[in-house]
Amino acid sequence: MAHPNNMGDMQALNKHRGFTLTELITVIVIVGILAVAVLPRFFTVSDFEDRGSADQVKAALRFAQKTAIAQHTPVSVTLAQGASPDCTTTLTGGNLTCTVKSALTGAGTYTFDALGRPSPNAQSTVTIGGTTITIELETGYVH
Repeated sequence: MAHPNNMGDMQALNKHRGFTLTELITVIVIVGILAVAVLPRFFTVSDFEDRGSADQVKAALRFAQKTAIAQHTPVSVTLAQGASPDCTTTLTGGNLTCTVKSALTGAGTYTFDALGRPSPNAQSTVTIGGTTITIELETGYVH
């Protein structure tokens, strides 16, 4: 197309700007599908709470193992499920207490000996929400 040199040619070029009705409807349909399928995942708080609880329990177990090795004394972690979550790293009499709000399988007391091994020396698993935490036998490695 030739270069516009007067006002009439300029108006002809501006006439073809914008979106068609089909393009607008297509964009609205795609945005609607995304709103229905994707956005609810961003607002599910329980998944984030479960993952946060699992991370706190894993950190408490690792802290107990490292403290047992550093102080050369047995350290225990008591895991429980309760309405008010509290998972602190305050060591009271060789014991840490960790209460989680999320679904907990494997509640109880986990003890690490002075070498950081689980006592009794057996592999253990704890499941919080959909996350499984494993305590390896012999090494006490928590993952």
